[in-house]
Amino acid sequence: MDKLNSMRVFAEVARLGSYTAAAEELGISRAMASRHVNQLEDSLNVRLFNRTTRHISLTEVGRSYHERVKLILGELEDTERAITELHSEPRGTLKIMAPPSFGSFHLARAISAYKELYPDVIIEMILTDRTPDLVEEGIDLAIVLGELDDSSLIARHIATSRRVVCGAQEYLNKSGIPQTPEELEQHNCLTLTHRSPLSDWRFIIDGREIKFYPDGNFKSNTADPLRIAAINGCGLVQLPSYMVGLDIQSTRLQPLLEQFEPEELPISAVYVHRRHLSTKIRTFVDFICDRFLPTPYWDNWIPES
Repeated sequence: MDKLNSMRVFAEVARLGSYTAAAEELGISRAMASRHVNQLEDSLNVRLFNRTTRHISLTEVGRSYHERVKLILGELEDTERAITELHSEPRGTLKIMAPPSFGSFHLARAISAYKELYPDVIIEMILTDRTPDLVEEGIDLAIVLGELDDSSLIARHIATSRRVVCGAQEYLNKSGIPQTPEELEQHNCLTLTHRSPLSDWRFIIDGREIKFYPDGNFKSNTADPLRIAAINGCGLVQLPSYMVGLDIQSTRLQPLLEQFEPEELPISAVYVHRRHLSTKIRTFVDFICDRFLPTPYWDNWIPES
C-alpha cells in the first residue's frame, strides 16, 4: 500500500477516534482503513492505537507520530495548493526566444500589454536568429519564422508577414521605380551577408516562385541596419512587412513590386508539450494570437492597384 495514503488514513482515524467514521469520511471500507493502520504499525514496528471492543485511543508513540504526520500532510497540502495555483493562475518565469527584429518591433510591445493583465509573470526574452533547442536550453516558448523543421514540437500559428520590396522616396526620385523584378539589377539593393530565409529575394512570376540574388554597396549580417539604410535613401530592401510595415504606413518607405510578392511568411509560437500546458504559456500565446490575427497591424496599408 501507498505509505502516504496510509498516513492520511491514520490521521483521520486519530482525528475522529473511529475506524468506521474515518472510513466513511475517506470513502473506503472499515477493513481497508484498519489495513492501512496495521501496515503503518508493521513498518514502524510500534503500536499506534490502544484498542478495546468499544474505543480506540492513541498510544504515547501514536501521539508523537500523529503530530509529525499532521505536519507532513499539512506541508504536502500547501505544496499541492501552491502548484495548483501556479498552474491555474499565470505566474512564474516565462522564457521566450525570438528573432531580434520581431522581438524588438512587436513582441516587446505585446509583452508590455500582457504584463498589465498578468503582472505576476516574469518575462525573460532572448533575441537570436538561431533555432533553439527548447528542452536543452530550458526555453518555454519560441517564435519561429517560416516553416518548422522539427515535427515533434507543437506550433501554433500566430501571424503572417509579407516579403516587401521597398525604398525611400529620396532614392526612387534619383534612381527610378523598378517595374519588374528583373529591373532590380539596375538598382542598389541592400542585402544580408549570411544565408537565411531572407537572404534571397523571392517573387512570383508567371505562377512560379523565382529567386533573385541582387547586389549593392551595403551589406549586413542582420536586417535592421538595412532597413535604416533604406529609410535614409541608400537603396532598396526586401524585408518582412513586420519590419517595414509601420515605415510604409508612415510613408518613410514606399512598397514596390507588390504584384510579384511571394507567399506570406508564417510566424508560429512553438513549444514542447500540448498536454498540461502551463497557464503562463497558454495565456501568452492566446494573447498574441488575439493581437496579431487575423490581419497583423503591420500589414495595414493600401496595396498598389
